[in-house]
Amino acid sequence: MSLRSKVLALLEVFLRVPPLFVVDEFLKISLGLPVSSGEEVLVLSNVTVDHVDVPESDGNYYDANFYNAFFFTFFKFVVCCLGCMSSLCVFVLYTKHLIIVYLYIISLGIVFISYWVNVSAIKQIQTLTQAVASAQPSASILEDILNLNVKNLLDLDGPGFLVIQNFVMQYSLSYLFKNVHLGPHHQTIQKMLPLSFMAPSFLAMLPVPPSFLHHSPVFSTLLPLFLINYVLWYSAYTIVQVIYTGYQHGRLFVSNYGLSALVETEWMRLNVPCVLRVFWVLRVAEQAILLLVDNYEDDTEEALKVSTLLAVQSLASMAKSLLVTGCETITAVLGMTSVISFFCHYIGNFFQWILLTDEEEDKSIGTVSAILFYILALQTGLTSLNPEKRFIRLCRNFCLLFTALLHFLHNIVNPILMSLSASHNPSTHRHVRALGVCAFLILFPLSLLVYLWSQHSVSTWLLAVSAFSIEVVVKVVVSLMIYSLFLIDAYRSTFWEQLDDYVYYIRAFGNTIEFCFGIFLFFNGAWILLFESGGAIRAVMMCIHAYFNIWCEARAGWSVFMKRRTAVNKINSLREASSDQLNQLDDVCAICYQEMHSAKITRCNHYFHGVCLRKWLYVQDRCPLCHDILYKIENDPKDNNSEAGNEENSNNQNLLLEEEPDLLPGDGVR
Repeated sequence: MSLRSKVLALLEVFLRVPPLFVVDEFLKISLGLPVSSGEEVLVLSNVTVDHVDVPESDGNYYDANFYNAFFFTFFKFVVCCLGCMSSLCVFVLYTKHLIIVYLYIISLGIVFISYWVNVSAIKQIQTLTQAVASAQPSASILEDILNLNVKNLLDLDGPGFLVIQNFVMQYSLSYLFKNVHLGPHHQTIQKMLPLSFMAPSFLAMLPVPPSFLHHSPVFSTLLPLFLINYVLWYSAYTIVQVIYTGYQHGRLFVSNYGLSALVETEWMRLNVPCVLRVFWVLRVAEQAILLLVDNYEDDTEEALKVSTLLAVQSLASMAKSLLVTGCETITAVLGMTSVISFFCHYIGNFFQWILLTDEEEDKSIGTVSAILFYILALQTGLTSLNPEKRFIRLCRNFCLLFTALLHFLHNIVNPILMSLSASHNPSTHRHVRALGVCAFLILFPLSLLVYLWSQHSVSTWLLAVSAFSIEVVVKVVVSLMIYSLFLIDAYRSTFWEQLDDYVYYIRAFGNTIEFCFGIFLFFNGAWILLFESGGAIRAVMMCIHAYFNIWCEARAGWSVFMKRRTAVNKINSLREASSDQLNQLDDVCAICYQEMHSAKITRCNHYFHGVCLRKWLYVQDRCPLCHDILYKIENDPKDNNSEAGNEENSNNQNLLLEEEPDLLPGDGVR
């Protein structure tokens, strides 16, 4: 991407940030809805209308006040909602339409700035003129200009200097307005604009009545306001047409490709993550500047000579305040989520660089972390807490996010470990890198647990963090044990038949531990929901956890266990090959191409390793060589149709096993 393209992309991002600030301001005031404090609730709770005699006239007065307050609150809420919707509509505009909107807003802002500058200047000029006239009755600004009295004109405390200053300011504003306004650029109108802006300054030099001079700033805004209103009315049809075209485009896109495709396309077009990051950084920078200004105004000469410790404490307090204010609204939480996603993405890239891998699936760590943090923020009601509780909750959410990040890192290193051990990779530095990451994934959560349990009392949050940390340690230990078994098998000269059983038992142990932790976390969440902080989002997340992490995992684990047990029974029903038969055969297993020191003989008189044949039975019940039935079920004399029943049973088992053709016996209870 060229430098010009990068600059344009950055400019487009900055153009979409102001609508988010508008929405954020509306959310700060809770969309105009009143927020009652605890004291107000206490006062209201002490008032009982049943025991107070209210005259009829007073009752009507209170009813009228209540009606007016309700109407005013409802009006504010509607205005705030319309403001939020308008800001979001501006946010999703295309760049060319967005530029037009900003040009219109800038031109309107210039008119108001010109008006207030003229009002302020006229008031000061009138005050100074009266003071000068009382001392020198014959003096005036026009005479000083005609007589070229430079001394009076350049006097900083004189009215002449204010007039010149206002001239320069108004001419600059008129020049800027001429270039940004969207009205008709006729030559006559363009020439009249500077005169309109500078008219109050001209009138201030003439002996006009004070009342007329006082109202002159209003008349100076008539021409630019006419141009602005003309643009608004002239573009009304175009605005409606753009909105309708956007609606038609979205509707057609959804009907052809689906809602998810539309969201993904617009997400990429608007560059939402980058916009949210810039919004949050600017918002935090604004809060930091305000805090620094407040601290600077409160500091004295003695306070400036603080020690380094006090300076560090001040920085820590400032960082805490910025974190608290950085998640006080939904838009602020979205911005913080985007920043966290950015850092998590580069953390994942760092570990990928260490492990010398570049898998595309592992690059989603930033997206998954962002979703998890945002769900935690909504689930814990982060924006509705007071500042102190919000900071504590934010730190706890960060701890949960860090433990989840460790699980993501294990998902990156685990397939690399299995690949290095199973492929007999001789690259020592790759083994060392992978083992170093595993050591980090064991030591860091253990250190975190030691610190948390030494600094905090037992709570549901601490139990949840502990469960996640212990779970990641168990998963890493299981991966290292399987990695060690594969390495041992790589240096063996003979086929290791028990390897598959050992791998299955280790994985079954790890998956059983994870399943138990899933049940524990469900009950822990249920306790929080019932006795600490309930909510619809937490209830929904618990239902999702119960279905996917408990019910689906238990069903899948039981299915694998039953299929493995069925396969073992089938293998045990086959004859074991003797040493003489193996010596006479003098061949390798047709499945793994390894030498056979022990084997099973099928009904079709073919020889295979028992372990290899068991793996094959996870795919189908027929011989890999001749496709005959591998095992024979004893006929039941009481069944008249035993042969047909056996054939039907075999077909049903084939259909059942073909549902998961990639399942291997070492996959564990999952």
